[in-house]
Amino acid sequence: MVRVVSLRESIEIPSNVEVVVDNRKVTVKGPKGEVSRDFSHAREIKISVEDNKVVLTTFFADRKTKAKFYAVAAHIRNMILGVTKGFRYWLKIVYAHYPISVKVEGDKVIIENFIGEKAPRIAKIVGKAKVKVMKTDVVVEGIDIEEVGQTAANIETATKIRGVDRRVFVDGIYIYKKEFMDGE
Repeated sequence: MVRVVSLRESIEIPSNVEVVVDNRKVTVKGPKGEVSRDFSHAREIKISVEDNKVVLTTFFADRKTKAKFYAVAAHIRNMILGVTKGFRYWLKIVYAHYPISVKVEGDKVIIENFIGEKAPRIAKIVGKAKVKVMKTDVVVEGIDIEEVGQTAANIETATKIRGVDRRVFVDGIYIYKKEFMDGE
C-alpha cells in the first residue's frame, strides 16, 4: 500500500466571506447567509484558516484518507460558493396522460393527479431550501448544495414509476438544469 507523506490544500476565501473553524466544525458566513458543517469524522485531517485561506493538511495518507481529504476540500468550496452565489435546480413537470398539479405547503411538495392517482404524492423539503412552482417548472433554491440537491431528488423520486416502459410512460418530474443563483 502506497502512502503519501503529506497532503496540503489551500482554498482561497473571498473578501466578502468569513470562515470560522472550531474543532473541525466549519462555519462559512457570506452575503447570502451562513452554512455550517461538522467534519469531526475526518480526525486525520487538520483544518485551519491562515492568511485568508482555508488550509487542509494530513500526513501519511492512504487511499481512504486521500478520498476523505479531497471530499472535505470540495465540501468547503461548495459552502463558500453557496454563501456567495447560491444554488438553483430546475425540474420539469412532464405528463402525457393525466395533468399533474404541484403545490408547496409548508415543508412539503404535494403532487396531485399523478398518473390519475387519487392519493397525492408528497416530497419533503430539506432544511432551508425554497421551492417555487412556475407553470411546468419547479425551482429549488438555497445556499446549502446538499439541502437543494436532496430536495430536488425527493421531488424527482416521489414521481418515479416502476414496472412500465419509461419510453412510453414519461410522466414525472425531472431535474434538467443546475446553476448558480448569482447576485440576486
